[in-house]
Amino acid sequence: MPALPQTQAWSPLAGIRVADFSLFVPGPFCSAILADLGAEVIKVEAPAGDPGRRYVPVQFRTENRNKRSISLDLKGGKSKSVVERLARQSDIAIEGFRPGVAKRLGIDAETLQRCNPALICCSISGYGQTGPWRERPGHDVNYVAAAGALAFPGQWLQPPVRSSLAIADMAGGAFAAIAILSSLYERNRTGKGTHVDLSLFEAAFFWAAMRHSLDPKVDARAHLFPVNDVFETADGMRLTLGILEEHFWENFVKFVPELADEEFATDQKRRANGDRLSSLIEKAIRNKNAAEWLALCDEHDVPVDLCVTPAEAAELEQIRARQGVASAGKERFALFPAFADGARAGRLQRGVPKLGEHTREVLVELGFDDGEIAQMVSSGAVKTG
Repeated sequence: MPALPQTQAWSPLAGIRVADFSLFVPGPFCSAILADLGAEVIKVEAPAGDPGRRYVPVQFRTENRNKRSISLDLKGGKSKSVVERLARQSDIAIEGFRPGVAKRLGIDAETLQRCNPALICCSISGYGQTGPWRERPGHDVNYVAAAGALAFPGQWLQPPVRSSLAIADMAGGAFAAIAILSSLYERNRTGKGTHVDLSLFEAAFFWAAMRHSLDPKVDARAHLFPVNDVFETADGMRLTLGILEEHFWENFVKFVPELADEEFATDQKRRANGDRLSSLIEKAIRNKNAAEWLALCDEHDVPVDLCVTPAEAAELEQIRARQGVASAGKERFALFPAFADGARAGRLQRGVPKLGEHTREVLVELGFDDGEIAQMVSSGAVKTG
């Protein structure tokens, strides 16, 4: 596929406005996907800002590029007129508070949809809007553990470990985007909005159950293969082998002949003798440096890749060829990973907003005049950047 200029990006959500009241990771990740696909996202922040600006500033920046920020004191009654106009002039509203908080702030689905019955409202919470755990506090690691996603190992000879990726938060954000887009499709038929109740715990549970099933006696290694793992090379690099199919194994033992033993002749035998095989592969991989292994695997058609950082991955020829990275200001960001009819999905129109950078601009678009804006600023209802 030939490289395409960013001006030809696929933007199916152009003309859709999102009012994003959410914090930290899940909601902003959801709205980042929508923004990449062309939606206009207005990030509504408290006067102190999204706590994510301080707690995880690197992820805050990646998830909030391509948006505009307004600073609004939702705890003060004078912000009500801004919220009402945002609801009337938006297609989607996202909030990520514990159940009950959105209602106290006046941004719950019932309140917003009174202003705009066609508004799609998405509530993202730890355990959902109903059930005995609805008000239980939690973060990603809690949801992932409770969902069963830390019960199984990720490598043949290693115990279960936590991923650096926020599994529940990012899965939940992605599922929220899917549910929102489904609601948009439904609204085209009915003209009515939807209230989506998205649980991060259930998002992790869905992933874990889809991977491992609900069988209480499931083999903890059912998803693992001793030849589909991570190994360390002589020069300290970490290399992944993706050997599942028989022909890949046959290709591999052509240049690692010490493993061409009847003990490992079939997939069933390789699994039965997996501990010994994994140790032998580990020993063999340590005999050569990464460049040598990459060359041998490529030459013999064996799936292989190095463990790299996202910054290193951004420089790979495949990412470059498919325009997986774009710049906004002086920063580079990954884009939504798809093409449609040859056009790249995702186009960066702006970088990361400062807190309240677009407050005045958005208020003018909502129909407030200079006097009203000045009054809101002086009362503390809004803060300009």
